[in-house]
Amino acid sequence: MKLLFLLFSGLKFLKFGKLFATGGSMLLSVAAYALVFGWRYAAGFVALILVHELGHYVAARQRGLDVGAPVFIPFVGAWIQLKDQPRDADTEAYVGLGGPFAGTLASLLCYFAARETGSNLLLALSYAGFFINLFNLIPLSPFDGGRITAVLTPRVWLVGVPVLAAVFLWRPSPILVLVALLAIPNVVRAFKYDPGLPENQAYYGVSLESRLTYGSAYLALVCLLAVMAHDVHDMLGGLRGQ
Repeated sequence: MKLLFLLFSGLKFLKFGKLFATGGSMLLSVAAYALVFGWRYAAGFVALILVHELGHYVAARQRGLDVGAPVFIPFVGAWIQLKDQPRDADTEAYVGLGGPFAGTLASLLCYFAARETGSNLLLALSYAGFFINLFNLIPLSPFDGGRITAVLTPRVWLVGVPVLAAVFLWRPSPILVLVALLAIPNVVRAFKYDPGLPENQAYYGVSLESRLTYGSAYLALVCLLAVMAHDVHDMLGGLRGQ
């Protein structure tokens, strides 16, 4: 994984490097997923991830941040590189919300198209989109949910620890172990968080309106995605039983 990161990072120094890094890593991901799920599902799945990342990209640019193009790693996901770090928790929450918001819209589009056309492929893709975006809303950094809920207080990340543990017990995965390792420094930060420190007041001292806005948007997305993932999962189960 580190080798792939260095490879794709190196490509960015070439002419059209951003295009190669994004397009090349997307094609690599499609090829890898196609070996397991078939090329049509693989292409749709990678497209859903792309929409999610573009949501972050657009949100970051709207807040005036310099940001790199999306880069994909098969069976891991994708990311965009923030060359400028958010100036405050409000900006971090806005950028963090952009991905799940765009990803949810894309998943809903797949769902309604599936209901209209009777396409089982689109229905399966909608479930993947609902589930992945819901998973990304775990309130623990580096998940998007951690970046959004930090606008309330970083101590919310402590709630994400048992949630991540429960997901691992439900579906053990090496990726979850990797995420857990990446989350350890943030869990330590949450334990040590002191709202009275000047640097914390400067970064996390956002308005009550912002806290209510992002908190409500976060809860609305979690509820919508949970309901849709559950219902579409049952619909797919019914199809398998036919």
